[in-house]
Amino acid sequence: MQDTLVIIPTYNEIDNIEPLTQAVLDAADFADILIVDDNSPDGTGQKADQLRTQNPRIHVLHRTQKNGLGRAYLAGFDWALSRSYSFIMEMDCDFSHDPKEIPNFRRKMQEGYDLVLGSRYVGGIRVMNWPLSRLMLSRGAGIYVKLITGMPFTDPTGGFKCFRRELLASYKFDKVEANGYGFQIEMTHKAWIKGHPIGEVPIVFEDRQVGESKMSGSIIYEALWVVWKLALMNGLRRKPHARVSRD
Repeated sequence: MQDTLVIIPTYNEIDNIEPLTQAVLDAADFADILIVDDNSPDGTGQKADQLRTQNPRIHVLHRTQKNGLGRAYLAGFDWALSRSYSFIMEMDCDFSHDPKEIPNFRRKMQEGYDLVLGSRYVGGIRVMNWPLSRLMLSRGAGIYVKLITGMPFTDPTGGFKCFRRELLASYKFDKVEANGYGFQIEMTHKAWIKGHPIGEVPIVFEDRQVGESKMSGSIIYEALWVVWKLALMNGLRRKPHARVSRD
């Protein structure tokens, strides 16, 4: 077993799943892959099963229905924690996240961070093929999160990230409420408010070339209210607790 697991949730990604998994395997010989498929009607799950038979580093978790990105990741986290992986990553299936960046996350984790966020905006803007309106929405969301919660990260809604096993094990998954961008914010805020060391690595983000975006108005609305709920739950606290020790 490798020391890193890359979790890739899928729904109707039949054209992306094979080239993406191969790119991850090529870029990170220290990583296994878990495909979490939400009963894709286009056959993505069946294709994932085929890929599993071809490479023992590929694993597949089938879910019976599509009920959100966050629930898919939580199912993947449960699966990972029942194995001995040290680092557990999130990654999109549409090539918006470059597999070649995976070693950078692992190196950053080895510096002692419990969570590493891939950032499209640290040290500048690295986004390709997005209309200006989408870029402004993303940047505005980051500023909104920072103003309300105090979290200092440049890209809190991003979905390319890596958790240390011990941090993931400390979460109560049944208490995680959000599902879309709000899920990413909530998972990071829970770690930050407890004082876990969190780092950022710069990434280049390229909009998907194949398939359809899963963005919706409900996802945006959820992120808006989740930020306030997190802030109020912590008494509008804008600084984390003392740094957590893993000793």
